[in-house]
Amino acid sequence: MNNYAEYITVTPKVCHGQPCFTETRILVYLVLEMLEAGETPDEIIKNAYPQLTKAHIQAALHYAAEVIKAGEFIPFAEVG
Repeated sequence: MNNYAEYITVTPKVCHGQPCFTETRILVYLVLEMLEAGETPDEIIKNAYPQLTKAHIQAALHYAAEVIKAGEFIPFAEVG
């Protein structure tokens, strides 16, 4: 997915600059946490965020991958 920016925005004055789905205040990390907990994209859309589509969720996964590729990492033992 090369057009994830169509689905995700980062605006300093919206949700404290956290990545959100475009034209919503739905935080990307909340959807990622729901996926981590085992919810399917269909369940997330049906039960929590009906304004999202599978393309939004795919964009969240792609965005997370891009952030990890570009990031600097601290080993878990050093965090805290």
